[in-house]
Amino acid sequence: MTAQTATRQAPGPQTPPLPQAKPESLGLSAARLQRMSDVFQREIDKGTMPGATIMVARGGQIGWFDALGKQDPAQSAAMTRETIFRIFSMTKPIVSIGVMMLLEEGQFLLDDPLPKFIPEFANQKVGIENNGRLELVPLARAITIQDLLRHTSGITYEHTGNGLVQQLYQQSRVRSRKIDNAEHAALVASFPLICQPGAEWNYSRSTDILGRLIEVVSGKSLGAFLTERILAPLQMNETAFYTAAENAHRLAEPFAADPWTGDKVQLFSMLEKPVIESGGGGLVSTTMDYARFCQMLLNGGELDGTRIIGRKTLEFMASDHLDASVKIQGTLTQPGHSFGLGFGVRTQSGIAPFSGSVGQFFWSGMGGTFFWIDPKEDLFAIFMSQAPGQRVYTRTLVRNLVYAAME
Repeated sequence: MTAQTATRQAPGPQTPPLPQAKPESLGLSAARLQRMSDVFQREIDKGTMPGATIMVARGGQIGWFDALGKQDPAQSAAMTRETIFRIFSMTKPIVSIGVMMLLEEGQFLLDDPLPKFIPEFANQKVGIENNGRLELVPLARAITIQDLLRHTSGITYEHTGNGLVQQLYQQSRVRSRKIDNAEHAALVASFPLICQPGAEWNYSRSTDILGRLIEVVSGKSLGAFLTERILAPLQMNETAFYTAAENAHRLAEPFAADPWTGDKVQLFSMLEKPVIESGGGGLVSTTMDYARFCQMLLNGGELDGTRIIGRKTLEFMASDHLDASVKIQGTLTQPGHSFGLGFGVRTQSGIAPFSGSVGQFFWSGMGGTFFWIDPKEDLFAIFMSQAPGQRVYTRTLVRNLVYAAME
């Protein structure tokens, strides 16, 4: 794939599969992995999700790769290993790796102020709610690149709350797919911050701003940069910001209404080329494509002899970057967990409501996708579905079931 096709997933070379092995040879129980698939089949039979793919790999080889249910509840086609999904925020780790590649080239420092690269952020204020009104106060310090990577920038998301700052986001064009990354960054810069930079962890549009940072520093579109530096070297041939019409028969779709709440479900069209290349949530991908990214992470930054990121840089990214002074807002980081640079990280073996290992790192997508890397067990797992309302439940469930299958 060339830079010219960076934003488009078109029919082309098939993504090379990772090697496969029998589960027992990898220290996994085939019977318990089958039990895991059976659990998700029961969920499908109950009507909580249309379908899913589940992959478990250990020691550099895939021990389990199952496709269950329907690809699209409105169609008869079965879910397949080649199905294409909206991965939403699983875009963020890819973009964060891209940012750190530029750091490794000496293009900036993590504590560089953001306005140095995107001047619109020079005049930002913090919005403090007082008796139903928004008071604007000066910044104690500028947003840094590290703040963006770890979501301590003071930028927010319009859907994580309904405060006065978030209402400004909701009333704007910030969600439009018809503005480019420069327009989006300028729009976000026009809003007050929800807190002082560094004071709180707020899940946010920070990674979209990092996508614009990549464009400014590299002189290329985000899609072109990602393809040239990450996707093509890893042979992730089916990951892009939209897909070609020829792939229409391969798209995973959600139920029209959430099976638990009845709320309407509406996700973006994977066949429409967006103007914005959202670093925070715009990519579409396949399970095997994302598996190649995961194996690179598990290998310490390289795959098949191609190094994407330095081993120590990746180790740094997967470390805890939130000290005790940072107030964590929201529930996206579970007990026993913290956040690194582009990844959630597990900091304690207990406390969390699911199994795992200290040092594992992970993230998910709001459409129902999830992955994690467990260096201690030399394992990664990927769960792909388009079931937004069930995503918290399924990513907890799949962790318990995978770890139960380890010998």
